[in-house]
Amino acid sequence: MTSLKARRLFVLAHLWFAGFLAPAFLLVAVSGGLYLLGNSGSFKSEPVPLPSGATLNFESPRLDADVRALLASADIDQSFEYIRNRGAVIQLRPTSRTHLEFRQTPDGLTATRKVPDLQGRLMELHKGHGPSLFKLYQKLVAIGLILVVFGGLLVGFLAPAYRRQTSIALAIGTIIFIFLAFFS
Repeated sequence: MTSLKARRLFVLAHLWFAGFLAPAFLLVAVSGGLYLLGNSGSFKSEPVPLPSGATLNFESPRLDADVRALLASADIDQSFEYIRNRGAVIQLRPTSRTHLEFRQTPDGLTATRKVPDLQGRLMELHKGHGPSLFKLYQKLVAIGLILVVFGGLLVGFLAPAYRRQTSIALAIGTIIFIFLAFFS
């Protein structure tokens, strides 16, 4: 394969990966940017009544089954994929959509329904607190991002007309990153 054909193949692959991954990149850029500007999103909270004497042992190896049994016995319609245990608080995830939070208090077990606004949903997805299938997608996007970056550099270095500009941009970007990350 000639250098020109290889470069064209890398450019095409780079463009396809970049286009396919653009929505995920935009999610991270928009949600992260808004977060850094002070908008982390919000959650509307509403108490959920539990049966008298309802309990959960947050250290139980059967916590998932215990929560499902409690929800069924209390006739609470709430689906979830997994549980995030924070000691005295457990969250039914994904938290990128309406979810429940159980809290151990001195007065007993309480439940709260949390409804995120759009930015709250985006931030939860950004942080990896979304559905399991979306988390798998995010892992693939991470691999794709690495490929897009290295593919873009490879395309720049393969084109004699762009080698110098690619080298300068990479050097400046690396220096800025190192300075801001470690010395600022």
